[in-house]
Amino acid sequence: MSETFEIARKNMVVNQLRPNKINEENILKIFENTPKENYLDVSLGKNCYLDNNLDITDKRGYLKNLHLAQIIKYSKILPNDKVLHIGGLTGYFSALIGSLCQELHVVEENRELFKLLEHNISNTDTSNISLFNHNLLDGLVDKAPFNLIIIDGPIFKITDNLKKQLVNNGGRLIYIKKIYDNLGKAYKVIRNEDLYSSEYLFDVMSAYQIQEQQEGFKF
Repeated sequence: MSETFEIARKNMVVNQLRPNKINEENILKIFENTPKENYLDVSLGKNCYLDNNLDITDKRGYLKNLHLAQIIKYSKILPNDKVLHIGGLTGYFSALIGSLCQELHVVEENRELFKLLEHNISNTDTSNISLFNHNLLDGLVDKAPFNLIIIDGPIFKITDNLKKQLVNNGGRLIYIKKIYDNLGKAYKVIRNEDLYSSEYLFDVMSAYQIQEQQEGFKF
């Protein structure tokens, strides 16, 4: 079975990532060498390399492999970066991010998922990942500032509290803005002192969300 998964990982890189402008060898390498199936229940693991989103809970899950790779590509993670990942789920995407940065802090609010996250990360050989079980969109004020914040679950609005957890000069935030039902758009925010620039990256087709829509949100 492990050989079958290894072949599926290689095929995913060749057929999903490379043809869609994921050309960075370090990114391709971590996707090829990180066994996604180890972070999932058997029923999910058997299909984890298909070109689909992967449902974990009712409203949350892993975006398709290409979108995860695109997020990492546009994040431009540096070896000395201190990174915050909001929404750890079962640890797969966190493990990918953690392999590229110096220090990774992961927040997951769902208690059952957090137990899986702890278990899965403890079974890796990483020592630079810290896990926190509390509200996702509070971030980690006590650990700030961060060079990079990644939110791969679609949200309606980025809070000022989160943006202020970026380093003053050149802090980056990658997130998926939920537009409506099944459409989101990925954006990159860069902080320079109290000024924030925003750049559109790519479209995301997903019904996931980690934030309830509230009256007054503007699209």
